[in-house]
Amino acid sequence: MSASFTLAVDAMGGDHAPDIIVAGLSIAAERHPAARFLLVGDEPRLRPLLERYARAAKACTVRHAPDAIAGDMKPTAALRMRQSSMRVAIDAVAAGEASGVVSAGNTGALLALAKIFIKTLPGIDRPAMAAIGPSARGDVVMLDLGANVVCDARNLVEFAVMGDVFARTVLGLTAPTIGLLNVGSEELKGDDRVRLAADILRESHIAPQFHGFVEGHDIAAGTTDVIVTDGFTGNVALKTGEGALKLIGDLLRQVFSSSIAAKLAYLLARPGLDRLREWLDPRRYNGAVMLGLNGVVVKSHGGTDAQGFAHAVDVAMDMVVHRFNDHIREGMSKIADLGKLQRDRAGSDKTGRGAPRLATAQ
Repeated sequence: MSASFTLAVDAMGGDHAPDIIVAGLSIAAERHPAARFLLVGDEPRLRPLLERYARAAKACTVRHAPDAIAGDMKPTAALRMRQSSMRVAIDAVAAGEASGVVSAGNTGALLALAKIFIKTLPGIDRPAMAAIGPSARGDVVMLDLGANVVCDARNLVEFAVMGDVFARTVLGLTAPTIGLLNVGSEELKGDDRVRLAADILRESHIAPQFHGFVEGHDIAAGTTDVIVTDGFTGNVALKTGEGALKLIGDLLRQVFSSSIAAKLAYLLARPGLDRLREWLDPRRYNGAVMLGLNGVVVKSHGGTDAQGFAHAVDVAMDMVVHRFNDHIREGMSKIADLGKLQRDRAGSDKTGRGAPRLATAQ
């Protein structure tokens, strides 16, 4: 890497910025001694914090940005704020000063700024938001989680390629299995775009890893390592899962506090419950990644703490160190012109010849 700084960090984004941002960088700097951070934000507020966190101070260079994008600000308004901490951090990536950016700020603004100024990788039609979650068989990658409400077959295939590389890079899997989320596992289920995407994937370079269609219950079951879907469905599934986990936690608290006997049972079960709490800790899964951009972009949850923000930095570091975007380029080079495939499909539907076959790069 020839960049002057490894990661640019939006110091002013999030519910508890800049305090937890600097505290999180202190943890991250301990985990990654060679890492360097371009910390972007209100310098008069950042300097006293860096004096409290010597490890972060050693790893950071501060760049002053007087403005901050509010959590409820519309992306169109955020685009006009040239001196916001988020914009300046993204500009550093676009200029090649940093290899990636981490922000806990406004998701819509981050996506809009990244798409316009960092831009997408060659061959990628739209970036997708991906994140890791728990399942019965280990961690599972899911995308898209809301960046694209409406998707076509081309987008779904691109998401599958990016999800494959993401699982290899962040989870360390050598051949992650991939499933397309659908209303049933049978081949005839779903609409044209999902079936066409499945046809393409079955003839692509990741065909040996393609499981086929999966259903909603397969996400928690861990049927596949990667779940591919459109942003509307993915976001609904994500929020449903988060709500279910919260409900389980609330019910367990009610059960174990309902009587003296229940409280005694809690003491006996506490070691196992502590392991469960650690396994399901949302901080462990913090760090949604906007895949397909010409630079690493990681979105931390706005309400996270220092440990959670440090984990988002970990994800970004993994992607930079393991040359994530180079692997995306390699994967996309093995897929033929997807736009041509869709045009061929439209023509074949008129002639009754069926779906086109995928041409792979030689």
